[in-house]
Amino acid sequence: MLHKQLQNAGLSENEAKIYLAALELGQTSVSRIARQAGIKRTTVYLSLESLMGKGLVSAVKKDGKTNYFAEDPRDLERIMEERKKEISDLIPQLLAFTNLIDNKPEIRYFEGIEGIKEVLMKTIEQPNQETLTMYSETYFADFGDDFFEQIYRPERIKRKIFSRTLMPENEQMKAFSNNNVKHFRQSKFLPPELFKINIEILIYEKNKIAIISFKEKFAFIIDSLAIYASFKSIFETLWAGAK
Repeated sequence: MLHKQLQNAGLSENEAKIYLAALELGQTSVSRIARQAGIKRTTVYLSLESLMGKGLVSAVKKDGKTNYFAEDPRDLERIMEERKKEISDLIPQLLAFTNLIDNKPEIRYFEGIEGIKEVLMKTIEQPNQETLTMYSETYFADFGDDFFEQIYRPERIKRKIFSRTLMPENEQMKAFSNNNVKHFRQSKFLPPELFKINIEILIYEKNKIAIISFKEKFAFIIDSLAIYASFKSIFETLWAGAK
């Protein structure tokens, strides 16, 4: 139906029906347009105002009464072109909002042992990079080393992802670091009375931070250039003063 096609062209349902009625009737009154379109007179007034604003309907005074008539249907093409230009002019402003959204940090939350494993594997998705890690021996008791030994570490080495790690200086961590060359890793130590860390922090891919609480069984990933740069600066500062 014609009024459906007019709706596709950008008119509301009432506007389409009223415009068609005005085209058919020629110069006429609101009451006749309302009857022809099958729409309440009060609603017709509102739609006529809108159609007049779009240049599709005009009004003329005759014998003290206001009559309305439809303008040339070819004006619809002009309206569509004008609308297209308005949208085109609006695109750069809309893209500016998109950039603001894109620049906001993305935070993803993971729960449970499987969630922690998923986060760990995400930190080594990109090969030929370097990960910076801060952790303590507490993961042995709360998570264990099986996943690291059997899955995570072999995959990290296979993907040629070098790891620099900061640890508290104690016998367990020193024993752990004995396999540094084999595990494609370099470790440094910090005084345990100062480096009291009970979580694991991984800094990777030049824009991401993973924070894992093995004891509380949750983890989250922050995707933010600013936060990444700040954590990396903290790590490098500690690294420079570590043994």
